[in-house]
Amino acid sequence: MTRRRALRAAATLVVTGLCTAYILWKIDLGRTGHVLAHARVGWWLASLAIMAASVWPMAWRWQRLLAARGVHDSLARLVRTYFVGYAAGQVLPTSLGGDASRIYETMRRHEGSGGAAAGTVLLERALGGTATLVLAAAGFALAVGRYDLGGYLWVELAFVVGAALAGVLLFSRRMHGPLQRTRPLLRALRVERPLREVYLALHSFRGDAGLLSAMFVLTLAVQAVRVLAIWCAGKAVGVDLSPRPYYVMGPLLFLVILVPFTINGLAVRESFFVSFLGTLGIAADPAFATGFLFFVVTIALALPGAAIVAWEGLRGGARAPVPR
Repeated sequence: MTRRRALRAAATLVVTGLCTAYILWKIDLGRTGHVLAHARVGWWLASLAIMAASVWPMAWRWQRLLAARGVHDSLARLVRTYFVGYAAGQVLPTSLGGDASRIYETMRRHEGSGGAAAGTVLLERALGGTATLVLAAAGFALAVGRYDLGGYLWVELAFVVGAALAGVLLFSRRMHGPLQRTRPLLRALRVERPLREVYLALHSFRGDAGLLSAMFVLTLAVQAVRVLAIWCAGKAVGVDLSPRPYYVMGPLLFLVILVPFTINGLAVRESFFVSFLGTLGIAADPAFATGFLFFVVTIALALPGAAIVAWEGLRGGARAPVPR
């Protein structure tokens, strides 16, 4: 285990170092500082407001999914858990750290709900990923013949195809046999039991087609609005683009920050902004500034959760036992 952690830490350092080197090669620090110093606060606040307001519909979506599995919680409590998850994501690998925090919080409040908590959180992630890929397909259609984005368009197309295959793998009954053959390997890795519980929790929603359809429509609407938060961050530093190219960029960005390359996507996110916006003729300095301001939005979004954790730590209080 120690060796695995060491390898993971080394890989994280390598990726962070390479992305940082790329950024420093592309930007001028003085010019970038000037761009950030003259950023329009109103546009940045609009970006933050969009991201913060999206927490409530996402918490309501989670509440409906949990209720379908017999776990009932208040909307206020789930909103609080979302904000704490954002805070956890600042010190753990990308949004996966926030997911783990939400699962833990649910298990702590509802003993014996581990499978339902993990299954609903992963189903949320699957709904979010699918909605993102639908947006990616729309972005692909918008970009063809209009923007010269090179390999980025084909990356989006590959993600769309991959998502379709993953959906078949997860929800097709015909895949039970092939998946059963992986059990010895998963058992050897000591992950067979938790993965089986999560798989069964996800598969149990096959009979809730109406609920899943409604939650997918909601997720698609939220993701579409959240893309505008990136556009607002660009407008804050003078990136004069319409929202259209951000519907090509946004889905890819959401997918990039899902992968735990670095802590909180540090340097990877900014490199992506510099590279992608550079293909649209945007100079590296405002492109980096756009990514940096969007990063500051995520930091600001985590502050309520950090304040909640600090307040509860000061108050102390008994903690419910966590199921094994």
